[in-house]
Amino acid sequence: MSIQAMTMNNDVMLKVENVSKQYRLGLVGTGTLSHDLNRWWHLIRGKEDPYLQVGEANVRATKGSSEYVWALKDISFEVKKGEVLGIIGKNGAGKSTLLKILSKVTGPTTGIIKTRGRIASLLEVGTGFHPELTGRENIYLNGAILGMTKKEINSKIDEIVEFSGCERYIDTPVKRYSSGMTVRLAFAVAAHLEPEILVIDEVLAVGDAEFQKKAIGKMQDISKGEGRTVLFVSHNMAAVETLCSRVIILKDGEFYSEGKPTEAINSYLNLNSTSQRFIDAQNSNEKKGNEHIEILYASVENASTSDKKDVLDVSSNIDIRLRIKNLTSEERINVGYDLKNLKGEIVFGSGGKFNCALGKSTELVCRIPADFLNDDVYQIHAYFHSDSMVGLFSDSELLTFEVKDVKRESGYLGKVNGIVRPKLDWTIN
Repeated sequence: MSIQAMTMNNDVMLKVENVSKQYRLGLVGTGTLSHDLNRWWHLIRGKEDPYLQVGEANVRATKGSSEYVWALKDISFEVKKGEVLGIIGKNGAGKSTLLKILSKVTGPTTGIIKTRGRIASLLEVGTGFHPELTGRENIYLNGAILGMTKKEINSKIDEIVEFSGCERYIDTPVKRYSSGMTVRLAFAVAAHLEPEILVIDEVLAVGDAEFQKKAIGKMQDISKGEGRTVLFVSHNMAAVETLCSRVIILKDGEFYSEGKPTEAINSYLNLNSTSQRFIDAQNSNEKKGNEHIEILYASVENASTSDKKDVLDVSSNIDIRLRIKNLTSEERINVGYDLKNLKGEIVFGSGGKFNCALGKSTELVCRIPADFLNDDVYQIHAYFHSDSMVGLFSDSELLTFEVKDVKRESGYLGKVNGIVRPKLDWTIN
């Protein structure tokens, strides 16, 4: 249950062995006096902590029966020199807990972590900064924590201040900084004070486009040019895919899988997607529709690959497919849908009048062209009307699907502005 210096003579910079972290729900402390006495009694008799046997997996959406929960459970991996390891997972998967353990903010309940060299962490806005100290004073404080001499910090301070873009405010207390300024300075400090291992949580999202571009470039320099090791946690899949050489997936506090960035990201999106892209009412007990319209099948399909169930990205052609049975007495009906984002904003609507045979199935397909939708989560609000526009049936959340970003070689990796991001032609006249 410790973090140790690594003595092995190889290129492994960080080794995590069976690390677990247990919390007791609802309390500030780790347990009551009776629990502590029980632990002590087991300890002096050479037995295992009894409460390590009762914890439940960290599944946020369900109510458990135990007051103990495993935020992490038996996590093992290693990272080599110069490697950029991406760590992805849903909120609550244990990513931040793992980074806090690696950064010695908290200790593991069980397991061993072996490291070679200094670890610098960028976990949350302002972590490691004293609000009453100026930016300059915090640079020296962070350098001292990393074990650097004043001379070493002096040789880097001008470069740090210039990179952060906070020169005008460098002698102002950090408590006066905006969150963006704080992140700028914190990243500059962590990146320039030459730690052997740099740990970065989802903080770059706070920065603006200009700073994100600089930060991404610096991270690439750190890993490829300077041979230092980076652990990178982000929900920005484009950044993970661009920067990382390997990705591990955490699920409910446990190690799920690892692999190359593209394959791991696709596996993660398929695993954790909240989307309901396919509905086959004919082969299930869930009936969709009413006495006027029956929806037999509905799907959001990737029309750019051979497998229609492949992950959708911004470069995919997307087919919205509806197979319906017309139970009315009129063949001609209106079929349409609104595409909404999770904020409820309507991106666009589409529909038309179609001849749908009475009592028989009719299949309709609407294609959303590639390079049109932005990366986001979308919902299909489907609606059906008679030829005279009398409402027949509607479902405001018929289908839900996610569109991911694609790998970008360089530059800004944040979300592209706009509800849509069409790829338009430009010419020089």
